Amino acid sequence: MKWLNPDDSTDGVEVQKGGRGKTAGKIGGLGAVVIVIISLILGKNPMEMLGFVNNAIPGQQQTQTTGTVTNMNGNNDSTFTVRVYNSANKVWEGVFDQQLHKNYSRPILSLFEGSTQTACGGASAASGPFYCPGDRKVYIDLSFFNELAQRFKAPGQLAMAYVVAHEMGHHIQNLLGVTDKLDAARQRLSEADYNKLSVKLELQADFYAGFWAHYAEQEKIISLEPGDIESALAAANAVGDDNLQKQAQGYVVPESFTHGTSAQRIYWFKKGYTTGDLSQGDTFDDASLN
Repeated sequence: MKWLNPDDSTDGVEVQKGGRGKTAGKIGGLGAVVIVIISLILGKNPMEMLGFVNNAIPGQQQTQTTGTVTNMNGNNDSTFTVRVYNSANKVWEGVFDQQLHKNYSRPILSLFEGSTQTACGGASAASGPFYCPGDRKVYIDLSFFNELAQRFKAPGQLAMAYVVAHEMGHHIQNLLGVTDKLDAARQRLSEADYNKLSVKLELQADFYAGFWAHYAEQEKIISLEPGDIESALAAANAVGDDNLQKQAQGYVVPESFTHGTSAQRIYWFKKGYTTGDLSQGDTFDDASLN
């Protein structure tokens, strides 16, 4: 993956360092799979474990700054993340204006180390990247990229970009009212039925990640090379619920899925990338959220 027209602007970017916050698994958190794995090993309900972690011991308030991010985490992952964030904003601004005829508002990109506080509660490296609709921020702990490459065997820049673009996809869902509908549905559904909707939410974010890659390439923001798409698909495969459950306990429990199978996640990313057609990204079959 090559940057043809990178945007390194840090407008809308905040860097958080030095604090000790609560730990949590957050809605839309791609890295929350780490906590899910732990819960499965312990024989616990993943949703209960996420709730427990969300209410862990409070810590110190984080120090927040906005500015250069080049040297954060000792590598260039922060600069890369900012570029994906800016390119996603550019793509979605155009889509909202030209296709949806709506105003687009950018999320804040929050880069943190170790732990942080959010409108959704506390978070740590264990919860991984996530989007919080309460403060409209995309939270990225850059250490997750090392875990993605080493633990989940999904190296490569497009795999990293998939993670960021997926969380940006959750912001799009929030702007379009999908997140609010899902929250309302939680009150009237069983846990198993709500999990099915959660899967659809995540798969749509995967579609949006592929959709971003389609337009970022078409608009000559990036140039994809051989192996790049495979890199993103490897990431989608790695974080499939079935794959994670097999690794953790040797068998799968479909009714507990919250993010979708590896095959589903690959399918929806590829569909977003190959079609570039927003109308084909409805994973909810309409009536399921009404």
